[in-house]
Amino acid sequence: MIQHSQVTDIELRSKIHHQEIHIGGNKRLKIYGLLSCLSGKRMKRENRVFFTSEEEAIQNEYRPCGHCMKEKYKAWKDLQNTQ
Repeated sequence: MIQHSQVTDIELRSKIHHQEIHIGGNKRLKIYGLLSCLSGKRMKRENRVFFTSEEEAIQNEYRPCGHCMKEKYKAWKDLQNTQ
């Protein structure tokens, strides 16, 4: 997990370009989603984190975004309701 506040914009763009980062997240709300998600783009820099994979986000106990990952969010929500 990479915190946005700990990397420069140039380093971040480089990591995205070299496909070292695939998923973004909100560390306060424990939500992950696509880098192109409008909700993610609006969050504060100090709350934004990045993951190399969706599996890494799940291992850190983040849930899918309800905006950009509707199907995965629905599956996660259904699983929560059965527990």
